[in-house]
Amino acid sequence: MSAKTEGDTLCVFINGKKVTENHADPETMLVSFLREKLRLTGTKSSCGGGGCGACTVMVSRYQPATKTIIHYSANSCLLPLCQLHGAAVTTVEGIGSSKTRIHPVQERIAKAHGSQCGFCTPGMVMSVYALLRNKPQLTIEDLTQALAGNLCRCTGYRPIVDGCRTFCQEANCCRSNGGTNCCLNGETNPDQPEDEKPQLFDKEELLPLDPTQELIFPPELILMAQTSKPQTLRFYGERMTWVSPVSLEELVQIRTRYPGAPLVMGNTNIGPDIKFKGVLHPMIISPSRVQELFEVSQTPQGVWVGAGSSLSEVRSLLERLVLQFPEEKTELFRALIQQLGTLGSQQIRNVASLGGNIASASPNSDLNPVLAAGNCRVSIISSGGRREVPLNQDFFVGFGKTALKPEEILISVFIPFSRKGEFVHALRHAPRKEASFATVTTGMRVYFSEGSRVVQDVSLYFGGMGPTTVSADKTCKTIVGRPWDDQTLGRAYDVLLEELVLPPSAPGGKTDFRRSLTLSLFFKFNLGVLQKLREMNVIRDELPETFLPLPSDLQPSLQEFQHVSKDQSNQDAVGRPMMHRSAISHATGEAVYCDDIPKTDGELFLVLVTSSRAHAEITALDVSEALTLPGVVDVITAKDVPGKKARSMFGYEEELLAVKEVSCVGQMVCAVLADTKVHAKRGAAAVKITYKDLPDPVFTIEDAIEKSSYFEPQRRIEKGNVTEAFKSVDQVHEGAIRIGGQEHFYMETQSMLVVPVGEETEFNVYVSTQWPTLIQEAIAETLDIQSSRVTCHVKRLGGAFGGKVIKTSILASITSVAAWKTNRAVRCVLERGEDMLITGGRHPVLGKYKVGFMTDGRIVAADFHYYANAGCFVDESVLISEKILLHLDNAYDIPNLRGFSVACRTNLPSNTAFRGFGVPQGVLVVENMINDVAMALGRPADQIREINMYTGPSVTHYKFEFSPDNLQCCWEECKLKSEYDIRREAVDQFNQQNRWKKRGISIIPIKYGIAFAEGYLNQAAALVHIYKDGSVLVSHGGTEMGQGIHTKMQQVASRELHIPTTKIYISETSTNTVPNTCPSAASFGTDANGMAVKNACEILYQRLEPIRLKNPKGSWESWVKEAFFEKISLSSTGFYRGHDLYMDWDKMKGQPYSYFTFGVCCSEVELDCLTGDYRTVRTDIVVDIGRSLNPSVDIGQIEGAFTQGLGLYTLEELKYSPTGLLYTRGPSQYKIPAVCDMPLQFNVYLLSDSNNPHAIYSSKGIGEPTLFLGSSIFFAIKDAVAAARSDSGLMGPFTFDSPATPERACLACSSPFIQKVIIHSVKMFSFFCTKTAVQDVFRPKISGPEDNDLLG
Repeated sequence: MSAKTEGDTLCVFINGKKVTENHADPETMLVSFLREKLRLTGTKSSCGGGGCGACTVMVSRYQPATKTIIHYSANSCLLPLCQLHGAAVTTVEGIGSSKTRIHPVQERIAKAHGSQCGFCTPGMVMSVYALLRNKPQLTIEDLTQALAGNLCRCTGYRPIVDGCRTFCQEANCCRSNGGTNCCLNGETNPDQPEDEKPQLFDKEELLPLDPTQELIFPPELILMAQTSKPQTLRFYGERMTWVSPVSLEELVQIRTRYPGAPLVMGNTNIGPDIKFKGVLHPMIISPSRVQELFEVSQTPQGVWVGAGSSLSEVRSLLERLVLQFPEEKTELFRALIQQLGTLGSQQIRNVASLGGNIASASPNSDLNPVLAAGNCRVSIISSGGRREVPLNQDFFVGFGKTALKPEEILISVFIPFSRKGEFVHALRHAPRKEASFATVTTGMRVYFSEGSRVVQDVSLYFGGMGPTTVSADKTCKTIVGRPWDDQTLGRAYDVLLEELVLPPSAPGGKTDFRRSLTLSLFFKFNLGVLQKLREMNVIRDELPETFLPLPSDLQPSLQEFQHVSKDQSNQDAVGRPMMHRSAISHATGEAVYCDDIPKTDGELFLVLVTSSRAHAEITALDVSEALTLPGVVDVITAKDVPGKKARSMFGYEEELLAVKEVSCVGQMVCAVLADTKVHAKRGAAAVKITYKDLPDPVFTIEDAIEKSSYFEPQRRIEKGNVTEAFKSVDQVHEGAIRIGGQEHFYMETQSMLVVPVGEETEFNVYVSTQWPTLIQEAIAETLDIQSSRVTCHVKRLGGAFGGKVIKTSILASITSVAAWKTNRAVRCVLERGEDMLITGGRHPVLGKYKVGFMTDGRIVAADFHYYANAGCFVDESVLISEKILLHLDNAYDIPNLRGFSVACRTNLPSNTAFRGFGVPQGVLVVENMINDVAMALGRPADQIREINMYTGPSVTHYKFEFSPDNLQCCWEECKLKSEYDIRREAVDQFNQQNRWKKRGISIIPIKYGIAFAEGYLNQAAALVHIYKDGSVLVSHGGTEMGQGIHTKMQQVASRELHIPTTKIYISETSTNTVPNTCPSAASFGTDANGMAVKNACEILYQRLEPIRLKNPKGSWESWVKEAFFEKISLSSTGFYRGHDLYMDWDKMKGQPYSYFTFGVCCSEVELDCLTGDYRTVRTDIVVDIGRSLNPSVDIGQIEGAFTQGLGLYTLEELKYSPTGLLYTRGPSQYKIPAVCDMPLQFNVYLLSDSNNPHAIYSSKGIGEPTLFLGSSIFFAIKDAVAAARSDSGLMGPFTFDSPATPERACLACSSPFIQKVIIHSVKMFSFFCTKTAVQDVFRPKISGPEDNDLLG
């Protein structure tokens, strides 16, 4: 459709201001309109598919029928601008700012230290703000539900919840019950003096919530709704037309004229199709203004609900009806309410419609099985009239297809009342507890005549077991007319297993698991029905077990840290829990990230074209069609690079842009430049690449081992004589464990802007990177210019975790070529899917081990082999394989120890640095070996750990001397604080009393080396200016990515200059102020840069000494002014040489680290053995970080790293196609931890009275070490699985790979249902007899990607 066609004028209010748009494009989403047109960049764009919540805004609408105003949170990345006519939108800028007044929500998240990198914070703020607008008096359940759709990769969620929890008046709160002390403050001993209980933030100083101060709904919109006659709206874009009728009659007419045009209500289904699948709809019909689609009517048989009603509205309606009617009439209502509580996120449920959810006919729909089982029906209209159709197996005819004719419209849904003796259950299982597509869903209904257990009617519907919702008709026939007893149900399980069959190649994979879930969920239904029958005195049998849900109540948590000395000056901020210096800016949306920088005149956008083949020759590259498209300016290829066309590492080269051959799916081949991102994307899609496949691609570690496909050098290390030691041990055990990869999932994707200065080939580069100097050097080499012509600016990063170093340098080099060639500013911001496809992540590792031990538990010898999947380019893989070996001992003094480590070369995107740098993978293998020894001996694992732990003066396997005293202190304190021994007994008792739920507990140590083994990377520099007004500007080489380095540098400067932190400012990190910087990595940023800042400040303070001596009572400002007049320099550089660290691999000795950070973690989980789902009941962490520079920042780092580890070991799973294509390219398919994954009680203790002479102010690096402690949950799950296996007669060590997903945990439990499925699978698919119960995460799944759609 031509953009020249005149459309209607769109009117929307944004933050109280009227905005009109004469040319609203149907393809424009609200987030891009806010950011690009209105420059409201507080609303962030992260995933683009409604899966992360970073773009959350509040939408308000006036309802003329009820004369009420409704407010709801929504994902602006899915909200079409055209749908907002007559609405009021509130963004984070609209509720408060540092220039006017910050809102209490903004303040509390900031002051509770709920912001680290800050990229997700505006979305968090808006979710809570929208909740408070509807419900000023919150419960903790309201809060966690509101935040379920908001992801954070930094904090671990605890401080966010704690900050917002201050709005809650909880029933069990000490203060609400009349107490003065509050357990939320960690106040457990009222007799303890107040000054001995330091808190991370003071709740008494927080601004009160005053609803009267909120923005009012625009009166003009109320007037418009009340007086204006609604008219059909039409909006025309470049390729699409949007029609919004106002009457049902007109809607029917338009639908008849355009039967193929989709109906869009929430855009949660069509939107992702357009964005991610390239689907083009020339016509969109939006019936959101047709009132008949929102009507609700009640009959004696049930309730008719308008198909346009949002899922949130449906839930609220059903909750009201449940209170109005007897329990026996609301069985179906309550089942639907349960499903609606976890279906999507709050933002999705607020816009997704009931009718759209039904009509989209998703194969794993949450609602359709329940609606079908409940005998619901739908009312349909077309030009031929109305008809009613039952929702059953005949309605759902195929994948995404229903019995609706193209011209028909679903207008309402009938939900009947249940009858006495009728029970309805809705059950689901998903990879993550909330905001996740289901693996299997079910709606089950059974009806008994009064006083009888004989089944009169039964319905069993399942989602996730075929291309559409399926009915288990044969199973139902087996049950009807028979008593509900073991005999009937036993036969029903067998029939259900035969009836719902999935071939091994079924889309979605997990076939054995999904089939087992049908049995498990049916068994849960059975337990629920038996409980109901017993309550009604129909049966008096002893129930096999009552099955309660997993615990979900968040408990108050503790954060303990050491007081600063009473002698410390009040203005000396070191050691105090100081708020992140940018926290308020994060919370108000004022913090500027790379893509928030305003567009410059003539700026172009760059989109990459990547390979679709994993191992092939490029035979032709045709860009001719792309160059003809509107807005496309140029296409950049390798021929355009004036300087070096590849980056070198370890003797290997990685091409910036492929020329003759591609080595993975996702390798960059060329880049399209256009005037807008939209045009650049269309141009990239038009580029045609012709390939000739090369033979024998390598995808897995096993393939690489078979073909000896390795990067050199391979590393080995040995202590003692392992071979001889094996001859003298009591027992020898061999085992292996696989650890899957992990996506960085930084909330801000790779972002950069290269701006030519206009003379002498000078460039300003604004980039989100951990290493500005590397970017500077890479661009200089690529353009064949001197480094002094390139200035890199880094204000802040929206997370990095190791992923914004090597690949960022390549992306920046390509972008710089485009800027150089066109002499125009060029911006490159990857979309989430592109980022995940291109940039790689944590290395998957296969660890094999052989261990020799004595019957008393002493480990005498251990031999480890590590194989890391490096991908197609070397990147930092060799260094990672080295660090794996350097942590081969973890916390244990094994006298004979040997390790071999190698990086495997495969045809997957190259993996790179990730928080922990190989240690989380390597040490998991060590701890799994310890667990195997314990299981082989039949002893608790903690005893084996204690027996073999370092004690006294110790030497590592690379001959580095250290003291493990603080490791022992952490171990003992963690056991004490966590009450480990008591809880171990309680867990064992729980497991004896429960068959289908088990608890597990584990306690895990870490000894983590801090600093770079490459000594030259440990240096740092700083530049400090003092201005005449006494203000101080600090520049240093570290980049702020959420770890609080700028905040700590403020604290250092404050101490050394003896001034408050308010006088100290840090603007950015740039290569023209501090040259030759080292990367912010290895948990060493504060150590190195802190010493450099300290050095510069010491020099300046020393220079001021004559002035101070002359006027000792003068103010800081007077001293500075006098120094200026005395011609004393008020600017100084600082430098820190760093430790001379090294590792000699030939001699197998060295000092690769400055010191060790120690930590111990105890975690307890409760596991649902029927589904593999679990909940972390409690986590206690004790960490030795010396004297903390900033307890709030350090505790935040501990919690955030732990939560990333939780994701690595239990949740996050990368899936590839058989041809090497990454399937999991966004939050819809790849699940990182959410609020629902927080430990219910999350306690962190900083070891007191610890000192570290090797770092600034006796502190220790903390960014990476505690990530491994997330494995305590993995081993707790394994402990619970072992208890379940013992009930099935399975004892001793068993294979259990990471991540411990519900699928793995469930299959490993080997319940009777699992055994049924495995036996049945072997019988039916003998060709697949090599299938194991626990699937190999490294073997690409023979399956399609999970559906990227959200909801209808």
